[in-house]
Amino acid sequence: MPSPTTYVLVHGAWHDGRSWERVAALLTARGHRVHAPDLTGRGSTAHLLGPEVGLTTHVDDIAGLVLEQDLGEVVLVGHSYAGMVISGVANRIPERVSRLVYVDAMVPVHGENAIDVMPLTQALIDGAAATAEPWRIPPLPEHPAPLGLFGVTDPGDTAWLRSTLTDESVLCFRQPVEMDSPAAALIPRSHILCVGNVPAGVTRRPVPAAQPNGEPSRVHELESGHDCMIVRPAALSDLLQIP
Repeated sequence: MPSPTTYVLVHGAWHDGRSWERVAALLTARGHRVHAPDLTGRGSTAHLLGPEVGLTTHVDDIAGLVLEQDLGEVVLVGHSYAGMVISGVANRIPERVSRLVYVDAMVPVHGENAIDVMPLTQALIDGAAATAEPWRIPPLPEHPAPLGLFGVTDPGDTAWLRSTLTDESVLCFRQPVEMDSPAAALIPRSHILCVGNVPAGVTRRPVPAAQPNGEPSRVHELESGHDCMIVRPAALSDLLQIP
């Protein structure tokens, strides 16, 4: 029987660690160790959200968790915005990371921010600029089916997800990621792309043909809306276990 793997599952913008509950339960049932923390300003730490919370804060959160728990050979999984986060964490503590998995995620290069990776983000920042709290970006609106709320269309799931979402700080999208560690570039990575319905104006940067370590990129497609951890947890957990 394969030895257990340690997964750190990092949620995307506006979400919190609860978004991973179904996937975490499936991975744990198979004997793996799973951490799905709330980033600062989300979930249990929602009261800490402020204009000073940014990408660096969230990299600190995850790197701090790995070091505090003395985790090694970690599979870092980042959904959506968290592609930025896991990239920064790998750069900070590459010796602790065995694999990076980008789940329908932003995939930056050194020095880029979320706006560079997904220019649509600038429109969200511009919209916040006209409000009384220009540093605060509310969650994206729900769309009629089949788009739903972040790709979630089941009424019960949608209601639950809506209750967990909180605002995002502009600084999360403006801060650049540091990815200049030669050791981090050697870490294998894979990409899971949700190929369900995508809202108009949302474009995904193509996955490079080769990983930074020179190996061919590993790309899996999943028929799902964006929040595949809620919509297709079993299929996603199976993909996460592919080396």
